[in-house]
Amino acid sequence: MRICVVGAGVVGVTSAYFLARDGHEVVLADARPRPAELASYANGGQLSYSYVAPLAGPGVLSSVPGYLLHSDSPLRFRPRLDPHQWRWCLQFVAACRASVAQASTAQLQALAYLSRDTLHALLRHEPLEFGHVRNGKLIVYRDPAMLDKARALAAYQATLGARQQVLDAEGTLALEPALAGMGSALAGAVYTPGEEAGDCLRFTEGLYERFCKLPGATGSLGNPVHGLVRRGGRIAAVRTEAGEIEADAVVLATGLGTRALLRPLGGDVPIYPLKGYSLSVPLAAEDRTAPAISVTDYQRRIVYARIGSVLRIAAMVDIGAEAGIDPARIALLKRQVREAFPTLDLDQAVAWAGQRPATPGGKPLIGRSRVASNLWLNVGQGALGFTLACGSAALLTALMDDAPPPLDPGPFAP
Repeated sequence: MRICVVGAGVVGVTSAYFLARDGHEVVLADARPRPAELASYANGGQLSYSYVAPLAGPGVLSSVPGYLLHSDSPLRFRPRLDPHQWRWCLQFVAACRASVAQASTAQLQALAYLSRDTLHALLRHEPLEFGHVRNGKLIVYRDPAMLDKARALAAYQATLGARQQVLDAEGTLALEPALAGMGSALAGAVYTPGEEAGDCLRFTEGLYERFCKLPGATGSLGNPVHGLVRRGGRIAAVRTEAGEIEADAVVLATGLGTRALLRPLGGDVPIYPLKGYSLSVPLAAEDRTAPAISVTDYQRRIVYARIGSVLRIAAMVDIGAEAGIDPARIALLKRQVREAFPTLDLDQAVAWAGQRPATPGGKPLIGRSRVASNLWLNVGQGALGFTLACGSAALLTALMDDAPPPLDPGPFAP
């Protein structure tokens, strides 16, 4: 089957690779000249398979007023005269029910573990170099009451297959001495030894190179896609700047660009940009000021991942913000990082901001689109694009091949 995959972020490249490796003739098209230039470029770097709970949860709504009233909040909302924003927000509120959030967490956990296993199998076949480490993860708590709640969550996640350990402050520092800068503010942590980290950009670039070497695989980057050509209930071609790409099937892995391609055909998806920020901090050899284990500061909602000679720091969710770097948010992030790691040198830190394509309930849309019988979607992974990419591609490939799916596809159906 001849397939055109649109979108060369980490989700699009993994989709194209697995479909081509499965024997299909695949064309991968994207407006950008290189893969992973948007949301995949400088994300948090954590491959966090055991922490995939959606942003929409039972405790979120009660926290929103406090978030909105404080300038140093990890969540910022800018209302707009945009009906799509308000529809998305109403669906987000509905997804905050405890029963919905718990079900979504279990479904995302299954997809994350599939992604982990698929990535490990891929790396045995394709030894990609992207700073991949299996260094575990610490969720660090400042509030003893929140640490107690984390114990209950760890017990629930254990029923889903997670291996975790709850540590007091002394045990946390024994495992990660770089956290000593938090002093008496450190209450303890939850340690998950099986978590991983890596550079999403390097992974995507490396996999794209391997994709281009597969039989029947063609990269068409730097080629903007202007629309889809529908004939008789099917997508006959993808209309690009370089001409039409005819295909038996089309996959949209276009993130935030998905709505623009679907709307002329009468379709839509509940995807909205959640803007996040990151810092890439160069580290000297044997630098001990930065954590060796991946860390999430739960109260600040800041993640730290050591990727080779760089410490990647990511944080914040801005809803309704324009694209681009907000200097005030970066300044705030640096102040908060210095509180936890006062000796870390941030003078050479490289700032980045990206808009993550998120669904209200946090689950990606993977499967056949309602717009046309041969149009498929793999979109909406939000902040979990790197973590879920391989599992999402494996599920999509099975569905397109009409093969037994590796997990229940129902929760992710568009």
